[in-house]
Amino acid sequence: MEIRRYREEDFDEIAELFYHTVHWVNRKDYSQEQIEAWAPKRPEKGAWNGSLLENYSIVAVEKGQVTGFGDIDKSGYLDRLYVHKDYQGRGTAAAICDELEKHAEGKRITVHASITAKPFFEKRGYLTVKEQQILRRGVFLTNYVMKMEKTCNI
Repeated sequence: MEIRRYREEDFDEIAELFYHTVHWVNRKDYSQEQIEAWAPKRPEKGAWNGSLLENYSIVAVEKGQVTGFGDIDKSGYLDRLYVHKDYQGRGTAAAICDELEKHAEGKRITVHASITAKPFFEKRGYLTVKEQQILRRGVFLTNYVMKMEKTCNI
């Protein structure tokens, strides 16, 4: 697995990955209405691409295919972490998260984790600050504000 910086030409592939991952992996924890609100067919390219280019954003690649991506901003907010539905449980999320945490060395890291992702972050030492309901396209979804207990020094 190769981990590299996100490039604008990766957008179409990660947009597809995001859609299929949410619709496949997260369906056990969210209703179809919630999934549709969270991941419509295509994320808005301008906003997503802009934030991915501004943040420290990386992709995992295997055999020429993007298998996961994630990003963290300058404040230590881990915004996105998604792994292709066919690459779940292979260490891709851990490898991406390791790199994002390493990049944020010395900063307190926070994440708004889905119900599905919460156990992954708990295993990494993140603590739940609070459960919250967020509104996406008129539909409420549950997620968790989580933080790394101590600043990261991997």
